[in-house]
Amino acid sequence: MTGWLEGYVALVTGGGSGIGRAVAERFLAEGASVTVLGRDLDRLEKVVADSADPERMHAVEADVRDSGQLHDAVAETVSRFGKLDTLVANAGIWDFQRQLTRLTPAELSDTFDELFAVNVKGYLLAAEAAWRALVETRGSIVMTLSNASFHVNGGGPVYTASKHACLGLMRELAYELAPKVRVNGVACGGMNTDLRGPESLAMHGRSLADSFAERPANAAPPPIPLHDSSVDPRDFTAAYVLLASREQSGPITGQALAVDGGIGVRGFATPAGGDHL
Repeated sequence: MTGWLEGYVALVTGGGSGIGRAVAERFLAEGASVTVLGRDLDRLEKVVADSADPERMHAVEADVRDSGQLHDAVAETVSRFGKLDTLVANAGIWDFQRQLTRLTPAELSDTFDELFAVNVKGYLLAAEAAWRALVETRGSIVMTLSNASFHVNGGGPVYTASKHACLGLMRELAYELAPKVRVNGVACGGMNTDLRGPESLAMHGRSLADSFAERPANAAPPPIPLHDSSVDPRDFTAAYVLLASREQSGPITGQALAVDGGIGVRGFATPAGGDHL
């Protein structure tokens, strides 16, 4: 560990599992105090209990679609730890690559409303709740983006549109909150994580981790250059530490750091996604 976040205070949305939990645990190891936020208090409290230093980790039950709950979470973090240096906007859901042609009009409408409310509105509301505290510390926001923020077929049309929207939101907030607050993103590739689907498609009980578990042992490697790299969420956390540390990335804002195994330099694969139609 580098100790780059010694004395920092962070709030991580979606901190009960996956990349959110991994980031929270890495921040703690780097010296920060961390509030983990999510909708499942039992899961959050287990994260705290299992952490290396439960006194420096705090659980808050909240829904990122609720502005009042987010404001309360920021106030509770500041009350407990004295300030807020970093907001990690991370809570999200995935559409399990459900294509447009496999959605009814009602499913499309409901899925759009739900997924954008969590993936995009949730980031925006979290930033609105936190910016005043972050101005006081000249802090930063780090958003979990995705390879789907730049490339197609990392999800279906709804998820891809939401992650493209988050990229634009990150850039806009980097402009609006400068020079007091830096805003950056980590564009993650695929990882073995408990990412859930939308309730509107009855996928809230389905986990991306199930897809990894179902892959046969002799399955072809994923189509990315670093296909033998780990898909453990912990391997993605260093980028968050770098961007959160004002001493290490003070001049960096409005940037999306791709941590995706090299998808941007991948060669041609299949020419079209609709050959089955």
